[in-house]
Amino acid sequence: MKKAKSPIKDIFVADISFEATEEDLHKLFSVCGTVRSIHMLTDPKNGNFKGVAFIRMATDAENREAINMLDGTRLIDRCINVSAAKSKEEMAVVDEVVELPEKRTRRRRVPKGRKKVR
Repeated sequence: MKKAKSPIKDIFVADISFEATEEDLHKLFSVCGTVRSIHMLTDPKNGNFKGVAFIRMATDAENREAINMLDGTRLIDRCINVSAAKSKEEMAVVDEVVELPEKRTRRRRVPKGRKKVR
């Protein structure tokens, strides 16, 4: 018995050129169907584009087609990575599993001064 595929709600796009605009992404993804929304992530401190975006298509079939067709596509000067976005629940599980090692502090080496001549 095959397990039913869960519907893809959003598409995660990474490695987007910093010169890319929302219109560029809309044109690219409209090849696969109707684009409902595009959310380009920006840095809250300075407002610069981070190079990643979330895109929502009209149907699950269009989401799957966009992922299969556009992953590795060249946009402006970079090849973009297109995948299904992970839900908040999936991200919470990943955060629980991954334990980061403790940060080691390195002692600074104090440079030796000139030797005194007697």
